[in-house]
Amino acid sequence: MSPARNRRWVVQKYGGTSVGSPAKIRRVAERVAGIAAETGVVVVVSAMGDTTDRLVKLASRITKDAPAREMDSLLSAGETITAPLMAMALQALGVPALSLSGAQAGIRTSHSHTRARILDVVPTRVIRELEKGMTVVVAGFQGVNRTLDVTTLGRGGSDPTAVALAAALKADECEINTDVPGILTADPRVVPEARLLPAISYDEMLELSSLGAKVMHPRAVEIGELYDIPIRVRGTFDGGAGTLITRSPEVEERNRVRGIASEEDVAKLTLVGVPDKPGIAARIFTPLADKGISVDVIIQNVSREGVTDLSFTVGSDDLTQAERLVKKTSREIEAEGILTDSKVAKVSIVGTGMLGQPGIAAQMFKTLADAEINIDMISTSEIRITCIVARERAKDAVRALHKAYRLDQE
Repeated sequence: MSPARNRRWVVQKYGGTSVGSPAKIRRVAERVAGIAAETGVVVVVSAMGDTTDRLVKLASRITKDAPAREMDSLLSAGETITAPLMAMALQALGVPALSLSGAQAGIRTSHSHTRARILDVVPTRVIRELEKGMTVVVAGFQGVNRTLDVTTLGRGGSDPTAVALAAALKADECEINTDVPGILTADPRVVPEARLLPAISYDEMLELSSLGAKVMHPRAVEIGELYDIPIRVRGTFDGGAGTLITRSPEVEERNRVRGIASEEDVAKLTLVGVPDKPGIAARIFTPLADKGISVDVIIQNVSREGVTDLSFTVGSDDLTQAERLVKKTSREIEAEGILTDSKVAKVSIVGTGMLGQPGIAAQMFKTLADAEINIDMISTSEIRITCIVARERAKDAVRALHKAYRLDQE
């Protein structure tokens, strides 16, 4: 069900830096008010500035092992504060507006606290208010599970909130307003000459997001692709057109590689002397999956004398728990031992134009070799090549690859 309408509808999400102070909230409200007369707007907001980090630190002063359910109740407060403040700012400008929590907006999630996934959106209240001519401000990052407990969607969770609402409302577009002008060919803090991409495909954006580009949450891109919702990433206050994420953008012919991504919050685990038998891999990775630990790059050596070595990467925050689980499994399967390395990083090249193009991988490996950057592990897909390198060389790798593929050129 979507709201009855005779005008364009958009969902706009504003990140924490965009609403980081009362002055910024008023500026965003002025921006929304400027289009509210002609366009129906649902505004999704994040917590102000570093509110979430401060709430995490506050909890740590109470206990070092806070229950996940209570952490969700605490952390959701950040967005619950921003939403009514934004509604007040809009009302002060003469724009009819009201705020809703994630639960009131109909965001239904899985039971997994701190890492919940949106299962459904029932936007009955949102539709009712839109049909009254209201501008609706929704607290992002949060929802409610089947037992009516508040859940949160993890870092960047306001992005999935916005895109899921846009899909449920059949909005014309979803805007992700942030502190960068759009999707760039690399992180501009690492590569100052990184260039704005006017358009990018869902597949390319999903790879970049999953590989460390923090501009968009991967789940938001997945939802956009599933429901074919155009997503525009743009700077909140720069007035630019930003980047349109869509199914079939007009791509540049010159550059087969579209972007470089890196992620430094990575750790590697290696099981040494693993028995090479059917079912062993499942016994290793099932406990990790049961605890919600995502495993990325996986490399298994050629079997020798009935045993092999198995290496894989996880997020740095998951290393302690992953090591504990893998040690237990290691003893059960009678592996020789486990090694860990907490000082690695992922560096990736992404582009649909890479498919079927010879020399793309060779150029990446040669570029890293010329920069004297050792490759620890390699993983590939049809549109992505990822190398695990020493964390201290990750930025050097990004700069070298960006130059090698001439991504600074139109």
